[in-house]
Amino acid sequence: QVQSVESGENFVQPGGSLRLSCEASGFGLRYFAVAWFRQAPGKKREGVGCISSWDSSTIYADSVKGRFTISRGATVDLQMDSLNPEDTAVYYCATDQDFCSLFPADYSTWGQGIQVTVSS
Repeated sequence: QVQSVESGENFVQPGGSLRLSCEASGFGLRYFAVAWFRQAPGKKREGVGCISSWDSSTIYADSVKGRFTISRGATVDLQMDSLNPEDTAVYYCATDQDFCSLFPADYSTWGQGIQVTVSS
C-alpha cells in the first residue's frame, strides 16, 4: 500500500519553529511533486506549499510565505518558523502528481496527518 508518513515535533510556543518530514513507503518521493496542506478545526483543508519533482522549485500560500520552507532530500521536509497560534492545524503531505498544485482535489495519496499546536 502506498502512503506518505509525516513525522516531527508537534507542539511549540508562538514565535517558535517546528520541522515536519514526509516519507513514502512503496514508491520514491523524488519522482513526484510533494505538497503540504493543513486543516484547522471547522475550516477547509488549505494548501501550504509544494515542491516540484524535476527542479525542486517551490510555491507557497501567502499566509506562510517567508516563514515556511519546503526542501527535498531523502524525505520532503516542511520547516516552519515564526509560528503563531493561527498555524495550529493538522498538517498533511500529499503526492502522486508530477506538477505542483495547492488544490487538495489534485492529489489521491495522503499522509495520515500530524497535529501541530502553537500555544503559550
